[in-house]
Amino acid sequence: MLHKKSHIERDEEKFVFKADTSSTPIFGSAESDVLLPREKIGQKMMDPRIAYQLVSDEMMHDGNPRYNLCTFVQTYMEEEARKIMLDSMATNAIDKSEYPQTTEIEKRCVNIIANLWNANPKEDYLGTSTVGSSEACMLGGMAMKFRWRKRAQALGIDTNAKKPNLIVSSGYQVVWEKFCVYWDVELREVPLSDWHDLTLNAQKAIDLCDDYTIGIVPIMGITYTGAFDDIVTLDRLLSEYNQQAKISVSIHVDAASGGLYLPFMEPDLAWDFRLENVISISTSGHKYGLIYPGIGWVMWRDKQFLPDELIFKVAYLGDFEPTFQINFSRSGSQIWAQYYCFVRWGFEGYRAVHAKTRDVGLFLARGIKALGLFDMINGGENIPIVCWAMNAQAQEEKQWDLYDLADRLRFNGWQVPAYPLPANFQNVSVMRIVVRADQSMEQMSLFLKDLKQAIKELDTAKLGKHKRLSEENGVVPMGYTH
Repeated sequence: MLHKKSHIERDEEKFVFKADTSSTPIFGSAESDVLLPREKIGQKMMDPRIAYQLVSDEMMHDGNPRYNLCTFVQTYMEEEARKIMLDSMATNAIDKSEYPQTTEIEKRCVNIIANLWNANPKEDYLGTSTVGSSEACMLGGMAMKFRWRKRAQALGIDTNAKKPNLIVSSGYQVVWEKFCVYWDVELREVPLSDWHDLTLNAQKAIDLCDDYTIGIVPIMGITYTGAFDDIVTLDRLLSEYNQQAKISVSIHVDAASGGLYLPFMEPDLAWDFRLENVISISTSGHKYGLIYPGIGWVMWRDKQFLPDELIFKVAYLGDFEPTFQINFSRSGSQIWAQYYCFVRWGFEGYRAVHAKTRDVGLFLARGIKALGLFDMINGGENIPIVCWAMNAQAQEEKQWDLYDLADRLRFNGWQVPAYPLPANFQNVSVMRIVVRADQSMEQMSLFLKDLKQAIKELDTAKLGKHKRLSEENGVVPMGYTH
């Protein structure tokens, strides 16, 4: 007797997977029916369309960069800029002989930035691109240490008696702590005295100086709040100190945030090479330089401030090109992108972009202040960074805090974390938004609408009461993070 096949058996025969071809539906492919490699490489290759889609889908689990309101890093570039980066992706920035035009473009960028920072034409400035402002800070710190050691030895100071030291406010970015650990330098922190004004106290910085001080690092755009250190006062006091000191102390300006913002928005503000004791400056091209992540710049006002032993010679067009970098092989695409922006925007364009960004920041700050719940620490007047803390009345009346608010905002995709301030004020928590070029007035109005809704929902959720009761028992509720 013949067996009559069921519909199920016929369907199983019909849908046997075949080898993928260019006409195979991506989500009808064999690869879409299995997990991607996690611990070892897969055995077989796959169609590039399918590989792209499956890997691209992994990115959906990251947050939307445009909704990441806390990052300084640029999250938008024009299509033409992206094409420039793609076209130059395969160039190796360190290979001077094979990619001479990339080297030429880097030099042009250095010249442009030196001019923006008021380099003295009578001095022989030097500069280089880096992988972000962190490498730029490392190079600036290394130059200060090596130069101090050479001068100290010449003056008869025992350089092995104790560690050299670097002075910075306790509002520093973590790269300076890394530098001091990696290069065996003592980090001397100037305590912050007022959480409404988290800037370097110039006199206290001078008081920490001694014969083992390699330099002082003021910050133009403090990570926590966006505030500027008073470098004019620091420079004046340091000149007085150096007249009496056995070995002079100099300034490296960490202008990661402000270095490519201030020249366009505050050109008369003295913080750069116009000041006598500023010998080096670092900045980030991927912040207000308007470039995607991966580029920084560091500059010395004169070659005497960059010790020769740190400079390596690389063959370039029959000559030798000096280089000073920690990293080696890297794409030249960010260098080309930086030059594209300089060509594309010019001074007028950068000023227009930054002015719009500042206006959006001021609009946002007014909206947050109008809620009546927060003390504004930075309202975006100096740089487009808006930072706030809960005021005393709100802390007393509300059953929630900024960490709860940050969690609630994530429901709508907004990434605005809460975090404690540095030493001396770690009991004060703040929220911060870095307004960037791609953020419009409309986008910030949507954020303010969602912020008001989040506050309304927290006011009725009684999350704070649940939180405190749980913390008494040593348990932190789900969704609440410190």
